[in-house]
Amino acid sequence: MHEMALCEGIIEIVEQEARRRSFSKVRTVCLEIGALSHAAPEAMRFCFEAVAARTVANGAVLKVEKLPGIAWCMGCSRSVEIAQRYEPCPCCGSYQLHVTAGEEMRVKELEVD
Repeated sequence: MHEMALCEGIIEIVEQEARRRSFSKVRTVCLEIGALSHAAPEAMRFCFEAVAARTVANGAVLKVEKLPGIAWCMGCSRSVEIAQRYEPCPCCGSYQLHVTAGEEMRVKELEVD
């Protein structure tokens, strides 16, 4: 389960920010996850709770905002939304798509004390 490793990375970011900005408690972590990132939001929530124990994020809520997958279609020269890789362009049916967004994951904001 790679979500555990991803959550460990999130906690590292949170703890670095806690040291940098001198806060001692995190109430909420808002996370953006691209639809093409292969990270399951429910698995992320489960793993986050386990990894956050005994850290400044202990008891924090993980809010997940799902971002769409976007690709540039070389067939019809459009930017299109896709749900997964290797599917055809929803406009023209071409498989010549170049992913431009939706693979990312980032900590968008923290609610802290």
